Amino acid sequence: MSETPGSAGGLLAATRNGAATLLAIGRTRLELLGNDLKEEKLRAVRVLLLSQVLAFSLMVGTILAISLLVIAFWENRVLLLSAFTVIALASGGFAYTALRRSLRTSHQPFAASVAELAEDLRQLKGAASNEPGSD
Repeated sequence: MSETPGSAGGLLAATRNGAATLLAIGRTRLELLGNDLKEEKLRAVRVLLLSQVLAFSLMVGTILAISLLVIAFWENRVLLLSAFTVIALASGGFAYTALRRSLRTSHQPFAASVAELAEDLRQLKGAASNEPGSD
């Protein structure tokens, strides 16, 4: 009779410890997910800003270079403007295909969180199969 209350207390304590462990794991994973979200947001904003600065700088530099060449070689202005138009359209086409390729091959934004959750699941399954009462 004395074994029943002791084993019930042990079972209750084990259940509480198990619940506390699961809550701690869940909290850790949520914090990791939050960190992943922050990192992805910062990365996206940084890439967007750098790409805008790059596009603006290249646009202004290209316009100035073409203007300088047209003024320097005024007699051949039609040939120069035609050549730069072809170059601009070709580089635009190249950028378009590179952008499409980049959008098709995206990286997995929450790879660390998914890997940690998979590892937790593997460990939980291993612990459940090694329990003495599961035989």
